[in-house]
Amino acid sequence: MSDAIPVVRDVDHGTARLMPDVDRERAWLLTVDGAPQSYVDLDAPEHLEFEYARRLGHMVDTAAAPGRPLDVLHLGGGALTLPRYVAATRPGSRQHVVEADGGLLDLVLEHLALPAGADITPHHADARAWLEAAPPGSADVLVADVFGGSRVPAHLTSVEYARAAARVLRADGVYLANLADATPFAFLRSQLATLGTVFEELALIAEPGVLRGRRFGNAVLYAAHRPPDTAALIRRTAADAFPARVEHGDPLRVFIGSARPVHDTEAVPSPEPPDGAFHIG
Repeated sequence: MSDAIPVVRDVDHGTARLMPDVDRERAWLLTVDGAPQSYVDLDAPEHLEFEYARRLGHMVDTAAAPGRPLDVLHLGGGALTLPRYVAATRPGSRQHVVEADGGLLDLVLEHLALPAGADITPHHADARAWLEAAPPGSADVLVADVFGGSRVPAHLTSVEYARAAARVLRADGVYLANLADATPFAFLRSQLATLGTVFEELALIAEPGVLRGRRFGNAVLYAAHRPPDTAALIRRTAADAFPARVEHGDPLRVFIGSARPVHDTEAVPSPEPPDGAFHIG
């Protein structure tokens, strides 16, 4: 394939690299400053390589009847992996993607074309600003996967942000987020407490090794006014290459413990990953 060579470009917030996968003909890995951001197979958009992306996919899969089109708002674009997945698995879905790094968005759209016929509209904007200006009750699913470098920005961690997210969702809508933390989970627990001030139901998916405090890692959150399909999520996550635990109900309340909700005036970014946690060569 003539264009299957690495692409390196300085973008708004670092140096982005698109690297072809030697094992899959039209698959690409996107990194920013060495940290893996996204993986896309243009021939198989339903393939989710990263475990956290698979867990977000499981949550989207179980959010509504199979194949039903959804209105989805994605905060954080990367290589638009999950929007491509939703377009493939739920044809007819209408999706908006908000990415703060315009240079990164341009790079991805230039080299990794969106599938023909997919109703995916990218926007160069700040996620919080976009959310606060979006029409109320306009989304079935809101996916937050926003990292400034390797940290979730502080203004996307507060009660005020959670209220803005809830306002955009329909009554039976689902909020999903990709976060990262390590023991003692001060950030993750506070995020659950924060979302719990707005949403009635919470769930968490993470690898047992992360939850046991053995290493820094991703945790995928669910928040809604209706409970998740925990049985389906448990089946799906158990079948993954790296099985994960689904926490919901009393065990999750125990995990949250005495953590307090966070407001704009005290919000801080997610913790800095330890050296090598997410970086590749």
